[in-house]
Amino acid sequence: MSSVQLLYLIIGIVLVDYFFDQLLDFLNMKSAKSKLPEELKDIYPPEEYAKSQRYLKARSKFSFLTTAFNTTLTVLILAFGLFGDLHIWLSAHFTSPMLHSLAFFGVLFLVSDIINIPFELYSTFVIEAKFGFNKTSLKTFWADKLKGYLLVVILGGGLGYVLLWLIFEWQEQFWIYALIVITAFSLFMSVFYTSLILPLFNKLTPLAEGELKDKINAYAERVKFPLDNIFVIDGSKRSSKANAFFSGMGKKKKIVLYDTLIEKQSDDELVAVLAHEVGHFKKKHVMVGMAISVVQMAITLYVLSLLIFNENLSMALGAEDLSVHLNLVAFALLYTPISKLTGILMNMISRKNEFEADAYASTTYNPVPLQSALKKLSVDSLNNLTPHPAYVFVNYSHPPLLERLKHMDKFKKPE
Repeated sequence: MSSVQLLYLIIGIVLVDYFFDQLLDFLNMKSAKSKLPEELKDIYPPEEYAKSQRYLKARSKFSFLTTAFNTTLTVLILAFGLFGDLHIWLSAHFTSPMLHSLAFFGVLFLVSDIINIPFELYSTFVIEAKFGFNKTSLKTFWADKLKGYLLVVILGGGLGYVLLWLIFEWQEQFWIYALIVITAFSLFMSVFYTSLILPLFNKLTPLAEGELKDKINAYAERVKFPLDNIFVIDGSKRSSKANAFFSGMGKKKKIVLYDTLIEKQSDDELVAVLAHEVGHFKKKHVMVGMAISVVQMAITLYVLSLLIFNENLSMALGAEDLSVHLNLVAFALLYTPISKLTGILMNMISRKNEFEADAYASTTYNPVPLQSALKKLSVDSLNNLTPHPAYVFVNYSHPPLLERLKHMDKFKKPE
């Protein structure tokens, strides 16, 4: 395939992906029922339901604007060969191919981030603030930005350097070693994210002694969950939305509770939420998911190895000769349809896992407080409880709330 044909193909993929996503967003927004459905009356107060509809429309319209802007910008950059112009300009300043590539991606990241800062500010300080979610100060926003840049330079730059070295050193065989490096990095982040990365952005404090901690420890001991520590994270410094998760591998598991979650949920509801997370561990969802991700990454890297030294790809993006970093950009765009399909598959698996974790929590603890907790979380986050099935199929990693509630009804004990 010639470089011109490849360029048309890349632009076509970008546009098809854009219109496909917009169609799903449109269907999802239209599926929202303006009148509170009967089955939601015990979940949403009428005034909160009306607010959730306004929130959905505001987020959907904003998403349409940002996606349209970014897609238009991408198409223009491709059509006018600006990726190639950046490559040629940097080639006059860097003689090392690896440093040239790192500089290329560094400039792309910085320019892209700066362009999107106005959208981030509007999303955080206008939309999220309007609906009562935003707790982020401008000082925190810019501090997060600077810390994020630092992490990109250290972790992203370090990992990028290693992967580029493997490409230049091992040529088409690089994918085997790259898979090992990426897998090791992922495992490292799984183990040390909570202790090394998260404290850069949030304060973690041990859960205070008391009834809640006793209930969590008692449940963990009863189901033989290897609980190491329970922490509270100051999520309220950025948002009123709540969450909980556990991290770590092997016999060292940490549970992290958002302070906003503790404020809004009863002790039984909190234990039920954690029982759900324990269900993921007990059903080996995390390990299986990681194994699937490794296989997925292996396939992606292998396909990349077949194209990474294709000169026509570089020329399609505006270069005059072979460029590894331009080929990486071209590959990422060409691979979009496959990424979409694998994303749908992973979401299908994830939704199945969520049902299994709900079942585990229902049988080892109690479905009623878990249902109550999920209702509160949905209302507090103004979630859309009537999403379009097509949107759910493509984008949802969790089943819609009503499906989860109905599923957990099976585990209720007869009164």
